[in-house]
Amino acid sequence: MSLLVVGLSHRSAPVSVLERAALSADAQAKLLQDTLAAEPAAEASVLSTCNRIELYADVDKFHAGVAELSTLLAQHSGVGLEELTPYLYVHYEDRAVHHLFSVACGLDSMVVGEGQILGQIKDGLARSQELHTAGRLLNDLFQQALRVGKRAHSETGIDRAGQSLVTFGLEQLAVGRPVDVWAKDKRALVIGAGSMSSLAAATLARTGVAEIVVANRTLERAERLAQILSEPGGTGVAARAVPMDAVGDELTRADVVVSCTGATGLVLSEAEILRATEGRTGGLALLDLAMPRDIDGAAHRIGGVRFVDIESLAEASADAPMAADVDQVRGIVSDEVAAFGAAQRAATITPTVVALRTMAADVVTGEIARLDGRLPELDEKQRAEITQTVRRVVDKLLHAPTVRVKQLAAEPGGAGYADALRTLFDLDPEAVAAVSRADLNELNEPVAKNRGRAS
Repeated sequence: MSLLVVGLSHRSAPVSVLERAALSADAQAKLLQDTLAAEPAAEASVLSTCNRIELYADVDKFHAGVAELSTLLAQHSGVGLEELTPYLYVHYEDRAVHHLFSVACGLDSMVVGEGQILGQIKDGLARSQELHTAGRLLNDLFQQALRVGKRAHSETGIDRAGQSLVTFGLEQLAVGRPVDVWAKDKRALVIGAGSMSSLAAATLARTGVAEIVVANRTLERAERLAQILSEPGGTGVAARAVPMDAVGDELTRADVVVSCTGATGLVLSEAEILRATEGRTGGLALLDLAMPRDIDGAAHRIGGVRFVDIESLAEASADAPMAADVDQVRGIVSDEVAAFGAAQRAATITPTVVALRTMAADVVTGEIARLDGRLPELDEKQRAEITQTVRRVVDKLLHAPTVRVKQLAAEPGGAGYADALRTLFDLDPEAVAAVSRADLNELNEPVAKNRGRAS
């Protein structure tokens, strides 16, 4: 395993840089394809959220891998390499596994313990599977990260250490008041209909707002979200959908606005917000969860407007108390990293063991065929008994060394046992590689299994 991750997040870079480096879905796909085409990388996956961009790859050379992945991130993000480099972090092998598992558990989130990251990891895995850029290593890594994240949330109280980014943002807007008291009977405008916007709409509905208006560039998606919110099996809140060109009018009637779109430019300008506040008796609360930002930062200066964005959330969360459960989650992460490393090391020996057993089976088949030629008078029962006896002898001779070599390979520094086995038994390298390719082809068949978002 030569796992490498190069990335930047709210912990390493200012929001202004993260905002410029944000990748669209198309840009992420091109980045994955170009990474795989680069010489040092055999597999690649991207984890892209509102406050992090990380490129994972299986590389054969560390320094060349770091240089190549950094260059590719700069090229596809549009931020120059010299400007981007000071904000990049690099993790390799076990440290890279530890990093992703910590991210999956919410330990590296802006709001500790938030669960939205699990859906984003699942999206990253699905994208790399669809493009066939994830092989055995990254499939195993991302799937295990999802399991570790779910384990942390089910076995500990990490959820108490923080809330989703939506909830945390609404708490900042409420300025110390209970969110359900602050939001009761307010009119809400949600801009966007993706996973974060849907979460925001559902959260607002639970707080007791009087109405939710959903605006989206694709009206059908907004209508679908509004229907889910308003139907009896949903939240039951009064909800309706409008096209994006109606946002200006809806803004004049809204009390609270949450925006999270994939737009590359501003969705709400300072002028639009000023028009919406003219003659208003109550205040206007704005929550911008998009990266790049949807709402003009000048909203901070407009009277009667309470504005919270990713940058202010980062500052507020830095002062949030850490829950005692965080230490328990860190213990889970450490244990899972050790187990994952052992499993990956053991897996490297499997193709060699399979190739050895295949070679042994071929030898048995050849010897039985030779015996048939020398003793044609043997009946079927005798031939079957001899064949079974020879196979039992071979299986017993191979059992102990193959079991032991798997155990040894799982230990740190055990990678050399596969080479030793191939040398001792003069195994054909191509036969071992063929086993690995067969495993990979089988792995890539059910590409659509992991599609969908975690809630």
